[in-house]
Amino acid sequence: MRQRIYIDTSVIGGYYDSEFSIPTRQFFERIKKKELEIFLSEISSLELIDAPLQVQEVVNLIPVECLTYLEFTEEAKQLSSKYLQQKILGAASMNDANHIAIATINRLDVLVSWNFKHIVNRDKIQLFNAVNLMNGYSLIDIRTPQEMIRYEEEK
Repeated sequence: MRQRIYIDTSVIGGYYDSEFSIPTRQFFERIKKKELEIFLSEISSLELIDAPLQVQEVVNLIPVECLTYLEFTEEAKQLSSKYLQQKILGAASMNDANHIAIATINRLDVLVSWNFKHIVNRDKIQLFNAVNLMNGYSLIDIRTPQEMIRYEEEK
């Protein structure tokens, strides 16, 4: 069974970012091999509208049978608002909260991001998960693409 992975737009943009391109491309090799089931959302689509065309086209590297788009439901909006109410993130980071809420309510295995300030941050992950548990949701695992690379075992 493939892991169910939500990727935010920092991962898509990371494909061409000088700092993150190598691990991002290695992560995408796993995606192209159909080892992972990838999830994007309405929020992802909105954020990509203003991205350069080559970044927008990175989504096309995901095999269609491994890609699912998720809606930003009322349930996700409510959970996202709770992250803001608890001051885990400010209003300017609403889309980051939305990504986490969407991944959480859809019970995905991992949210993958390069956003260290608002998402891939141990202190914030603990706070997101505290809110999730208080509201009857499971914990969300948050990782970087580099942590999702499969390394060949040495012999």
